[in-house]
Amino acid sequence: MTANATRVLVLNSGSSSLKYQLLDMTDGSRLAVGLVERIGEQTSRLAHTPLATGGAKREHEGPIADHTAALRAVSDELAKDGLGLDSPELAAIGHRVVHGGSRFTEPTLIDDAVLAEIERLVPVAPLHNPANITGIKTAQALRPDLPQVAVFDTAFHTTMPESAARYAIDVETADAHQIRRYGFHGTSHAYVSRKTAELLGKDPSEVNVIVLHLGNGASASAVAGGRCVDTSMGLTPLEGLVMGTRSGDVDPAVVFHLLRVAGMSADEVDVLLNKKSGLLGLCGDNDMREIRRRVDEGDARAALAFDIYIHRLKKYIGAYSAVLGRVDAVAFTAGVGENAVAVREAAIKGLEELGLAVDADLNGVRSDEPRLISPEYARVAVAVVPTDEELEIANQTYALVNR
Repeated sequence: MTANATRVLVLNSGSSSLKYQLLDMTDGSRLAVGLVERIGEQTSRLAHTPLATGGAKREHEGPIADHTAALRAVSDELAKDGLGLDSPELAAIGHRVVHGGSRFTEPTLIDDAVLAEIERLVPVAPLHNPANITGIKTAQALRPDLPQVAVFDTAFHTTMPESAARYAIDVETADAHQIRRYGFHGTSHAYVSRKTAELLGKDPSEVNVIVLHLGNGASASAVAGGRCVDTSMGLTPLEGLVMGTRSGDVDPAVVFHLLRVAGMSADEVDVLLNKKSGLLGLCGDNDMREIRRRVDEGDARAALAFDIYIHRLKKYIGAYSAVLGRVDAVAFTAGVGENAVAVREAAIKGLEELGLAVDADLNGVRSDEPRLISPEYARVAVAVVPTDEELEIANQTYALVNR
């Protein structure tokens, strides 16, 4: 790596999408951001914003056959701004990889053996890892000389003790099929827990934080002194909180009941619990803004969906307060956590005995900056901390290639 190679391209590959950001690691600034969506369709769309030049967003529509064509199109857009993939200032490409299993506990330089292990984990992440692998192979083909780094969603949670990570099922069966709790959204939980400590003016090693990552996918974590000791998602991202389209926690026997009594197939149950449940299944909407509008208009189904969402959230706040023993802060993040005033208020209401409270005026403030929304008298701080998973991936990637 040359001395002036200070840029990192972050890629987040989905099954039919490619999100990207190019960052300058001298100050963490974004040089360009963009999204390619509907890859493989005639109606593919590329949206590119060149932040370094202050230019306007550029959008293109038309067929983009595959991820290789998508990344080439991204490279062409970057080149128009003098930021092309052939630039000597590009230090590495950082890839978000959803599932790293038990083996990958930190960012990892990708070679054939690492790629083979990511492929081996496809059965426990069939919706995510194949797309991540496609993005990696595409980037390798375009820049085979450049370090490619995998940053795993699961890595931050590998510090969980066995008492939290193990399911109470037969050990031999669990080990044979890699069945355990892995957790997800790890880059967000790592970033937000660290930023929360900074907001309190303390070192992360001194702070116990409950992080609530509330987006369309939602997860909670208990972080003790900078290390995750429990998290709500499990073998897959289905477990835990009520989400936009995922059920979160259910009695496992619900699956058997649907198979035996409803006559559903395993695939149909999978689709039901992952794509047709959660807020969408409860009230027909998975956008919290729309749900709150309906609640305000007196819609009973929307009100019940909101109450179920909040009930589950409170259960995890209480449970993780017990797990941690001492809680210094509860931090809300991601789309809902950062923007839904009513969710934050309702989630904390009634938890005064746990030292939690929200100041209505502070909670109502809109800001892109980390901030406290608890009154000064509260024993436990309540914070809103905007997440930045791309910056976290870029930081981990750049640190690794510099080592």
